[in-house]
This record gives sequence, structure tokens and C-alpha cells, in this order.
Amino acid sequence: MRGVLRPAFQMAVDDDTIRKNPFDFQLATVIINDSVTREAITRDQMRKFLKFIHDDNVYCKYYEAVYILFHTGMRISEFCGLTMQDIDLKNRVVNIDHQLQRASDMRLIIQPTKTNAGTRRLPITEDVAACFQAIIEDREKPKVERMVDGYSGFLFLDKEGLPLVAMHWEHRFNHMVARYNEIFRLQLPNITPHVCRHTYCSNMARSGMNPKTLQYLMGHSEIGVTMNTYTHLGLEDATEELRKMEEERAREEIFKGKQRQQETSLSPRMLRVVQ
Repeated sequence: MRGVLRPAFQMAVDDDTIRKNPFDFQLATVIINDSVTREAITRDQMRKFLKFIHDDNVYCKYYEAVYILFHTGMRISEFCGLTMQDIDLKNRVVNIDHQLQRASDMRLIIQPTKTNAGTRRLPITEDVAACFQAIIEDREKPKVERMVDGYSGFLFLDKEGLPLVAMHWEHRFNHMVARYNEIFRLQLPNITPHVCRHTYCSNMARSGMNPKTLQYLMGHSEIGVTMNTYTHLGLEDATEELRKMEEERAREEIFKGKQRQQETSLSPRMLRVVQ
């Protein structure tokens, strides 16, 4: 595939259609050996899953949380660690500087983000901000705010007033997918909070987001992780990119043709005035 795309994009560079050949790299320096295949779901699957949750009488209470995970790419431990103080609805920013984990002895602990790059201020869209607003408004204030390593005000609590951890959300996703597949003939693959993260990354890559911007939003320490482990772009994506390039080149040719036509249509007298 690279043997086909690299010369095709190089022709575009030579014709000054694009500045840089995105396939001009050594595979050995980019591809990460990942023994686990990490798949994102399609936009259509994501929309159907979200609609099912939204309309379901049992699972609708989880809609905002699932929507946020699909549209921010947060790690589930980062999401579980969020407190109300981390959500800036006015400026539409989420502060991510810690994560919530359950230790081997079942204690809840606060840890730093997975990498230094994981500490970030995450801009959010208006619809994601609305989901956070709904979560905060629906949150029942416990009799006593439980603290974990100095943090309190977590968004989701269990019956004991303790914050939910990744395991809780894993179970909920399993139940939601299982229920969806009981109802609909066209089955969904396994969807987890981590799949939501991969899906966000792939969707942003397909939309043309700058890789360095995407790296920041995902909290990846290495750009190679962003470009290879999480994004699964294939033949259809490459074909679409080439189609866009051809359309752009065609528009430029039309524009140049109109310019030449206007120049040739100028009368000698008009040319003398221009000169």
C-alpha cells in the first residue's frame, strides 16, 4: 500500500499541490509492534449504540457518560478521577492531572496521569459541555463527601458514596452491548471505554486533525502511538484523501483557466492602461 501511495503523494508535492508527502518515512521508525489488535468502531456503529442508550429506559442514565467518552478520548481512569472542580463549563475546558485507580488491596487511590503528556487541559465542544452539565445537575449530593487522597466531589458515586472505577464502567458497557445485540439483528462488536478512546482518535484522524493536536488531546507521550497504535486508517481513507486532492487540483485548474481567459479577453487599449 505504501509503495502505491508514496509516489502518488510525491507527485502532488512536485506539483506544489501539497507541501509534504505524508508517506515519506521509514516504516521501521514508525510502526509500533503491538501484539494486541486495537479496533475502533465505525461512526455508524457509534451513532446506533448512542441512540440505543439514549432511548433505553434502563441505560439512558449512562448516555451522557458514554457520549463524553466517545467525544473526548479520555482514558477511563481519567474520567473516573474527574471531580466537579475539574470541569470548567464557562470556558469549556476539562482539567486532567490525575486518575482514579483501585489498588490490589481494593483501596481507591489517586495517581498521576499515565504519562507526563497525559496531564492536559482538554477543550470540549458545546454538546460535551452540555453532557457534563447534565451529569452535575443530576448528581445526588451524598450525606458525606468521601475523599480519596485529598480529592472529593467525584462525578459518579456508588451506593456507598464512593467514586466509580473503571471496572464498574466495563461491566456497564458489557451489559449495554449485550442488551443491544439481543434486540437488533445487526450485531455490535465488543465495546469498552477503551474502544471509545480508539474510536475518538480514529474519527479525529479521519476528519483531518493535525497529528500533533491529536497527540495532545489523547495525552500520548509519543506521536508514533497516535499515528499507528490508535488510528486505523485503511484503503477507503487513502482513496478519499486522493479524491479530495484531485478535486482541489481540478478547482485550481478551473481558477487558472478563468484567469487566463480574462487576460486574453482584455482589449489592446485596456492592456495599455494596465501597463
